[in-house]
Amino acid sequence: MNLTKENVRKFLGWSSVINLGLLLYWILVITLGNEFVFQIHNWWFDIPHDRFDEIHYTMMGYFKLAIILFNVTPYLVLRFIKFDPQTSIGKE
Repeated sequence: MNLTKENVRKFLGWSSVINLGLLLYWILVITLGNEFVFQIHNWWFDIPHDRFDEIHYTMMGYFKLAIILFNVTPYLVLRFIKFDPQTSIGKE
């Protein structure tokens, strides 16, 4: 498989879909099963419930930002620019 702009675009697209799916799963688990997940974490680490929520929502925000910066934005750039799919990256 050649490293073409089209292949990179497809990779970033599927990476975005998978990462957004993981983020959605994380949000659903924390939203719907908050008490259960807290009990599991509290068994491992002695943290208060408000600190637990703060940690999870902060990390969800960082994860969402990373997805946007490193997956979605490059995908959109490659999607909207005009390029020749036969040209490989690095070749002039």
